[in-house]
Amino acid sequence: MNAVTFQNVSKRFKGAGRSALENVSFTVEEGEFVTVLGPSGCGKTTLLKLINRLYEPDSGQILLFGEDTQGVDLVKVRRGIGYVIQQIGLFPHWTVAENVATVPKLLKWDRDRIRARTDELLRLVGLEPEEYKNRYPSQLSGGQQQRVGLARALAVDPKIMLMDEPFGALDSITRGKLQQELLALHRETGKTFLFVTHDIEEAFLLGGRVLILDGGKIAQFDTPEAIIRRPAEGFVRSLVESAREKGRFWEAYL
Repeated sequence: MNAVTFQNVSKRFKGAGRSALENVSFTVEEGEFVTVLGPSGCGKTTLLKLINRLYEPDSGQILLFGEDTQGVDLVKVRRGIGYVIQQIGLFPHWTVAENVATVPKLLKWDRDRIRARTDELLRLVGLEPEEYKNRYPSQLSGGQQQRVGLARALAVDPKIMLMDEPFGALDSITRGKLQQELLALHRETGKTFLFVTHDIEEAFLLGGRVLILDGGKIAQFDTPEAIIRRPAEGFVRSLVESAREKGRFWEAYL
């Protein structure tokens, strides 16, 4: 079943010289891990925000599991979607447990259910509850904060996870570790992931398929292997060539 479907979707912001997204159509199957790759300003974040209706399209349709989001209550749409961003946005004066429990509290879950779900999620993202749940965000490393943000996004068991450059501000070692943990989490949960990045290596490592945007349009959408072997002309070809050049640079020192 298709989890996400874009049908001729366009979005243009007031005063902008061109559309952020122009006539974009694609589908993501349930359980896929799709990475969205492209340079700054190409429409990556806009695409994610259209899915959870932080933005509304100017034209076209967006369907989640076959249902047009425009005909669904906004709160219902967002409860089915987890959203993780680079800045994380943890509440600094709340403990880790309180941050993870943000949405369950809004939904008025009982205290025991919230406690059990919080402990379960912290273990899932590699943080032992007894050690971390009573800490505050300032007492955590960047990688640990990002894990808490991920746990919070998973709290009410969403079907779709949207991730907007969540590892962009982390050092390369921490980033590599979290990438592997995220792949393991995807395998374990079977959820549909859309992950935005401007890093081609990250996109190709994580994505079962990679959606490449350029100037608000889809330049190519395929598996990493297919893109490497048969890159589309222009932007995608230059992107692949730049990655190959980087590889040759490191080979010279190894």
